[in-house]
Parts: sequence; structure tokens; C-alpha cells
Amino acid sequence: MHKHEVPRKVLHVSIGFGTLWLYRMGAQISQIHPVLLSLLIPIFTVDVIRFRWPAFNRVYIKYLGAFMRESEAHDRFNGVISYLAGLWATMYFCKKDVAVMSVLLLSWCDTAASTFGRQFGKYTPRIRKGKSLAGSLAACAFGIASAVLFWGLIAPMTPRQYNEGVHKFAFEGTLTLPTPAREFLGLSESAATISGYAALGVLAVISGLVASVSEAIDIFGLDDNLTIPILSGIGLGAFLWAFASG
Repeated sequence: MHKHEVPRKVLHVSIGFGTLWLYRMGAQISQIHPVLLSLLIPIFTVDVIRFRWPAFNRVYIKYLGAFMRESEAHDRFNGVISYLAGLWATMYFCKKDVAVMSVLLLSWCDTAASTFGRQFGKYTPRIRKGKSLAGSLAACAFGIASAVLFWGLIAPMTPRQYNEGVHKFAFEGTLTLPTPAREFLGLSESAATISGYAALGVLAVISGLVASVSEAIDIFGLDDNLTIPILSGIGLGAFLWAFASG
């Protein structure tokens, strides 16, 4: 493992815990996404400068290289840029709980997939270049655990007023089959609705699958730090729009 891999992964994982702490303190995504944008612009500007000024790039790498991939030192933009852009997009466009979960899936599932993929990927089929079944299964397992932790434990312990009005959750404890599916199956709304642990279990499994697919898929070679939170937000948001909007 590259000597910088450990501190980079520690930072990666810590962002998930930081997000949960901010959530518990009552921070709202409408307060956070402007901060992310204000960080994104100067960091992107610095990267443009360092690619055009080798002496500055050497100093930059000396002090901040521990938090970067080796390839980002010379010919790729800093992964922090993709990270900030992905989180900004998710927090700007998604419901509060979906945005938080998307951060957790990026922070924890991506790290789990990379760690387990390196360790056990040689024993399992390869999904695509750099992605193994071992990594995808790890992402799925951590996605399920993240959903249970957030929706099953952290969110119920948080004051309800933090999640009201424009900050309302997409998932409020129940899942219902969409009306066309209910009519096709001849089910009443109550018969087609689950709540409590059953609903949480279904949503947790969906979160795991979303994490696994988001981590494994390649979109035009874009950085995982950008695609994972956006795809996670789209996947969870679409599922909850269909099954929890009513």
C-alpha cells in the first residue's frame, strides 16, 4: 500500500463521522452546501495554478501529498475537488436524509470497497478494471450498516424539529407500493404498506445495493468521489420518491 493511502483513507472515513456530528448538532444542508461551494472554487483554482507552476506543485505535494492519490500529484486534479463537487450537488438537490446517507456511502462504503478489494479481490471475480466482487460486497454490507445506523439509530435520537418543513426527510418510517402497482396487484393502501423494522430493513438493503452499484460503475472515467454521492443521491432519492412519497 502506498505510504499516503492510510492518512487519505482516515480522512475519507472521518468525513462520515463529521457529517453525523453536524446532523446531531442541528446543522442543515442549506447551511452546508454554500460552504462546500466556497471551498471548491479556491481549491480548484489552486490545482489549476499548480499544474502550470512546477515549483509551487512541489511545495504543495510536500505538505498535502499525504491526502492525495499518487496519480493526483502530477496529471490529475486533486480528489478533494471531486469530493466537494459531489457532496455539494447532493446537498443542493437532495432531501436532507438522502444527502446525509449519500455522504456516508461515499465516506464508508467506498473506503470499505477499496480496502476489502485490495485484500480479497484476487479471490473473487473482477467486475471491471480495479473493481472486484469482494469490494462490491463490502460496499453493500457497509451500505446496509450505514442505513441502519442513520435511519434506525441516529435519526430517531435527534430532535424532531431539526427535520421539519423544508428539512423534512424523504423517509419517515413507512414504505408503500406505488398506486399503479397496488392496483395491478389488487391491494389496498394499508396492505401495500410496511413500517417499522420491516421498512427500515428494505431501505437498508436498497442502500447497500445503491452503494455497491455506485462504487462499481464507471461513468466516462470520472472520479469515484464525484460519482458515488451523486449516483447514491439519485438512487435513494428515486426509490424513496416512488415508495415513500405518499
